Amino acid sequence: SSIVLYLLYTLQVQDMQKLMVEFPDYPNVLIRMFNMCIKEPETHLAVFVIEREGLARLDFIQNMEYKFVELLSCNFVMSPEDVVRQHIGFRYNTVKSRLSLVTARLQDLESLIKVKNPSLLLQINKAQQGKDKANSSTMSSRSKAFT
Repeated sequence: SSIVLYLLYTLQVQDMQKLMVEFPDYPNVLIRMFNMCIKEPETHLAVFVIEREGLARLDFIQNMEYKFVELLSCNFVMSPEDVVRQHIGFRYNTVKSRLSLVTARLQDLESLIKVKNPSLLLQINKAQQGKDKANSSTMSSRSKAFT
């Protein structure tokens, strides 16, 4: 089974950075910094450092041939466990509702095909059963490799 690590940190905005932008423009500055890291990874870096005390820091760094220059540093604090649980619950419920919508749409489509073209539905079901058997044999061989 896979282990999913879910971390939630909250940004702490402080006046210590002496930023030249107003607070409402701060998200745009962060977006621009992330985009620079994506577009120019050889010259712009984003480094997220997690410390043991529940603190973290995101540093935006520019590589200027002869030295690294810190452009912006954002401090974070680990969110309380109940906030993390709320986020996980919200995301789980969102995915669960999307799954039910897709499942309902698939059932509607299956009903429509059953009425309009029953032989096509049989072919689709046979093809799906073949895929299911192939997937189950692949999964069992993988699990045997780990034991």
